[in-house]
Amino acid sequence: MIKHLLSADDLDRDTAIGILDIAERMAATAGREIKKLPTLRGRTVVNLFYEDSTRTRISFEAAAKRLSADVITFSAKGSSVSKGESLKDTALTLQAMGADAVAIRHPAAGAPHRLAGWISGSVLNAGDGTHEHPTQALLDAYTMRSRLGHVEGLRVAIVGDVLHSRVARSNLSLLTTLGAEVILVGPPTLLPVGFEKALPPGASISYDLDAVLPKCDVVMMLRVQRERMIDSYFPSEREYSRRYGLDRRRMALLPEHAIVMHPGPMNRGIEISSQVADSARSTVVEQVANGVSVRMAVLYLLLGGNA
Repeated sequence: MIKHLLSADDLDRDTAIGILDIAERMAATAGREIKKLPTLRGRTVVNLFYEDSTRTRISFEAAAKRLSADVITFSAKGSSVSKGESLKDTALTLQAMGADAVAIRHPAAGAPHRLAGWISGSVLNAGDGTHEHPTQALLDAYTMRSRLGHVEGLRVAIVGDVLHSRVARSNLSLLTTLGAEVILVGPPTLLPVGFEKALPPGASISYDLDAVLPKCDVVMMLRVQRERMIDSYFPSEREYSRRYGLDRRRMALLPEHAIVMHPGPMNRGIEISSQVADSARSTVVEQVANGVSVRMAVLYLLLGGNA
């Protein structure tokens, strides 16, 4: 039984599949007239967000509330953090308040690991810098399984700004653990230097999107993270879109059963066109809905399963 979810590497195959199975049962509650479960009544879940977020923050909040937990949402803006309070002192405050679980998003890689050493409750990594985002990888795997029936044996292309993407890193780890083949696609400037030497079995790198698409079951487009870019990583947005953007012409290269994913928020017209984002192949809206079910499953495993 795991106490924290800090990295996709924390999950072996059986644990990951167990979470996906629990998430499937949690998703069934969405169709009920009363969507709440009493599982975490009396528990306190804190959302500790040092970075702006819409989908992940609301998803964690909705997940905890549907499990009947008390939820405290903490934003760094307007808090003592803006006065210089350290993460450790904030952690000690949460400890004193009796937080049973903390979902943290922080710009510094490794912040959730530090937090886990300072509080007695469970810590969930909701994104730390360019490092990891394990619950996003879980909801992506859940979406693939819902649409295609399985994850094992799928060929998944993760396309675009891999260098700055915590989503790419967590998906690379989790999907290969679950038996999928992962191809990282992008310009050399947006792939980590020497990354090919550290790839897990079942993973590879390509710079040619058009050559990869006909062989894929899933294509996951990544947002170009301009806010993390200090230097110029490509000549222009128009040139990037021409080489690595997914438009209607490129979507036609995919096998008929293949799906298109994006963790959001999307830069429409850069990494993905509106025609593709709004098509029947797109799972973008499903991923948001599935995020609540998956995070309910993780909270249940960390808190309810230990009760």
